[in-house]
Amino acid sequence: MLGKGVVGGGGGTKAPKPSFVSYVRPEEIHTNEKEATEKEVTLHLLPGEQLLCEASTVLKCVQEDSCQRGIYGRLVCTDFKIAFLGDDESALDNDETQFKNKVIGENDITLHCVDQIYGVFDEKKKTLFGQLKKYPEKLVIHCKDLRVFHFCLRYTKEEEVKRIVSGIIHHTQAPKLLKRLFLFSYATAARNSPATDPKKHAVMFDTLQDWCRELERTKGNMKYKAVSVNEGYKVCERLPAYFVVPAALLEEDIVFFQGRGIPIWCWSCHNGCALLKMSALPKEQDDGVLQIQKNFLDRIYKTIHRPPYETAKTEDLSSNFLSLQEIQMAYSKFKQLFLIDNSTEFWDTDIKWFSLLESSSWLDVIRRCLKKAVEIIECLEAQNMNVLLLEDNASDLCCLVSSLVQVMMDPHCRTIFGFQSLVQKEWIMGGHCFLDRCNHLRQSDKEEHQRQLSLPLTQSKSSPKRGFFREETDHLIKNLLGKRISKLINSSEELQDGFREFYDGWHSRPPSYQGLLLPRLEGPEIKVWAQRYLRWIPEAQILGGGGVATMSKLLEMMEEVQHLQEKVEARHHSQEALQAEAASPPRTSGRLSSLFPFALLQRHSSKPVLPTSGWKALGDEDDLAKREDEFVDLGDV
Repeated sequence: MLGKGVVGGGGGTKAPKPSFVSYVRPEEIHTNEKEATEKEVTLHLLPGEQLLCEASTVLKCVQEDSCQRGIYGRLVCTDFKIAFLGDDESALDNDETQFKNKVIGENDITLHCVDQIYGVFDEKKKTLFGQLKKYPEKLVIHCKDLRVFHFCLRYTKEEEVKRIVSGIIHHTQAPKLLKRLFLFSYATAARNSPATDPKKHAVMFDTLQDWCRELERTKGNMKYKAVSVNEGYKVCERLPAYFVVPAALLEEDIVFFQGRGIPIWCWSCHNGCALLKMSALPKEQDDGVLQIQKNFLDRIYKTIHRPPYETAKTEDLSSNFLSLQEIQMAYSKFKQLFLIDNSTEFWDTDIKWFSLLESSSWLDVIRRCLKKAVEIIECLEAQNMNVLLLEDNASDLCCLVSSLVQVMMDPHCRTIFGFQSLVQKEWIMGGHCFLDRCNHLRQSDKEEHQRQLSLPLTQSKSSPKRGFFREETDHLIKNLLGKRISKLINSSEELQDGFREFYDGWHSRPPSYQGLLLPRLEGPEIKVWAQRYLRWIPEAQILGGGGVATMSKLLEMMEEVQHLQEKVEARHHSQEALQAEAASPPRTSGRLSSLFPFALLQRHSSKPVLPTSGWKALGDEDDLAKREDEFVDLGDV
């Protein structure tokens, strides 16, 4: 459908503008067809969702300057999403629709996912906001999930254009009251809907029983207990009404500092070790209060650290890890590589693709998050230690790292309902500030990367700017030049011996998909998710789609063949070295084996490996079948 549209010529050349102009409205052409097929695509609304405005005869364009191709349909705006209903969507097979997202479709944009809205006036793009005096002929919507939508309104009625454009601008950009958010109307309507099987839904963790069942599932109920001291949020609004703490912890300790300084349980490993998190105590200047806090923390820490029976390690994410400002800045630079309006702009950017990608630092952020999670897994799995995550509010980086650890270690979290339950437990009940981080109330008209009011006032730590691929280059240099020069190359993130042994040991074995799964952490292994982000290569998004997908598959196969060939050559050379060391022959010789001629592909001599007489001798098939392998002198080849 849209994937088959023209992407544009290479080299940044702009496609010629079409010379043909049609003065016949599309609805006049298809009048008879519409009368014959009067069926319209049904708009699926969630409980409590209301239709606000709509426009018909809207063309969802292929993303190309001069291209007027696409799909005609209706553009609607509800209090939850913007949706495009194509005229041909009703022809989808039931087998295809049953695997689609049940909440939003491929052409749906939730209102909170809209990043920027642009209008095209006489081929000039302008940002849209507030009340408009003139309405655009084309609407361009940039989404926070890096999608870009183009809607042509040239053939839409003027009144409908005014309603849909004004409605989209108002409901995506205007400041909102908390109670006007869609989630409240949805929660009210969903509460009144018929009850369904609880086994087919995620665990909400809004009752004490939910936490007790999670403790039983992870075998953590021997050392930890679920408490209801914060029921009704009478102790702290930041904590959930029910949560889990060490069994030895007294409930009055939770109340003492309003939930701060308390190790809160996240998950238990099969060996009895646990992952916990703790928010920092309020910063005080008075020496007496500081001494009280120190004594309090020493006593609380003993509930999870009782050597030799139980040991714990602390990970201070506020000072020894990424800052929120670093993550936000990297994401803002990264998304600019994908929010592109036309193929000409894409090919201009493609020239500097790798340098721009590295300068964004986004892949390095991904790598450091994965590496931190694997470090924690090594403590839990290999060292049998409890791990306590520390953060100012324990509601940002703690949620991220804890979720990664559980996805890697717990197969249940890799199922649909298990992952939904994980998000509910670690992010929703964990107190992540979605309202502030995503700016759902639209309190400021500034862009996301310029908005710092919602972030904690922690000093941004400058990470060593070695470059994303530099560390892997250093590792290669060390291997090539030996240990003597390796001391001259400083690596800021050198892996510890125990961690490296655990990491390499796991990757040397076949993975068990019902157990621990570890990602590759080497720089070149962290890649952009092509089918998710590279939307300017439509063939890359289609299963079996065209030359790009075929070439990608061929490159993967070539890479695998090269990897296997290197293994074969390494084994062959090691065998030759052992034979040479044992026999110490006076001259270099090779055995004509079943690996011939592939084992000799790397030789670049123009001399024949076998003399002509040798080939003649091999020509007789009867003699060849009876003949044993023989040594052939390679000379100085």
